[in-house]
Amino acid sequence: MSFLVRTVFILAIFLGFPAAARTVGFQELRIANGTDAPLLIGVWYPSDAPASDRRLGTFTQAVALNGSVIAGETLPLVVMSHGNGGWYGEHYDTALTLAKAGFVVAALSHSGDTYDDQSRATRVTDRPRQLRRLIDYMTAEWTGHDRIDGGRIGAFGFSSGGFTTLVAIGGVPDLNTIAPHCLAHPGYFDCQLLKRAGAATVTAPPAEAWVHDPRIRAAVVAAPALGFTFGKQGLQGIQIPVQLWRDLDDHILPNPDYAEAVRANLPAPPELHLVEKADHFDFLAPCNAMLRGLAPDICRSEPGFDRVVFHDAFNAAVAAFFTARLAP
Repeated sequence: MSFLVRTVFILAIFLGFPAAARTVGFQELRIANGTDAPLLIGVWYPSDAPASDRRLGTFTQAVALNGSVIAGETLPLVVMSHGNGGWYGEHYDTALTLAKAGFVVAALSHSGDTYDDQSRATRVTDRPRQLRRLIDYMTAEWTGHDRIDGGRIGAFGFSSGGFTTLVAIGGVPDLNTIAPHCLAHPGYFDCQLLKRAGAATVTAPPAEAWVHDPRIRAAVVAAPALGFTFGKQGLQGIQIPVQLWRDLDDHILPNPDYAEAVRANLPAPPELHLVEKADHFDFLAPCNAMLRGLAPDICRSEPGFDRVVFHDAFNAAVAAFFTARLAP
């Protein structure tokens, strides 16, 4: 773990974390999404209801399942966007940390880009639109929407979710840059994904096809996909604080075309975190025995890297950033 990450972990303790962990309530819901299929979402929130260990997907979480007692008023909201082939619960540990720190957290499974459905994995314009729909739902329709402060909304995104978040906060990518990128790097993950989808080229949509959401006031972006597609012009519309995480040994999205390209082209320097010995999937929640059996590739870490220790620091730093940037 880098000195920077250790330092941020220590600072996080002094930036408003509660002295004792709250109970966390949890709900799994399906929400309408226009003419498309409903979106599957998970919602974590501070609660006074009693918690117990619950099996949710491949993980066990100590939560008050469907706990109706929401603790607190005018709570900040953080929405989460997962990576390619993921699901809403892949950052559950980060969501739990944020909920214990007083945030409502809502994560969605992006339709057509989940572990069990890759039918729309290359339709990246869908993702920011789905994220905006999630914010609409949480601030106007969710059972506890009156407890959310609509002026304190953050977004968290990993990999393809990092790309999604960058678009949502004002980024405009140029997909015409993908063809020359893949000509130069045909073995890269994004180029292989296009090949598997039978897409030899990508048709660039007009700029207005990219959905932005000015309600988002701060963003955490980890190992973003397609970072090279933005350039300086494509990121000039981002005017909110960004915490950017870059793993130094990424074998899925190698430097400098992804996170480093975003760092170099943001109009204002982000709060940058460089993580030594980390690979791409180390940003996912630490694996248990079940997940290691089901998906060993996403559970492997480089020798000498402790994903559990890293996530203690990572989650604390994310919560500290949102606590500071989404202060009342």
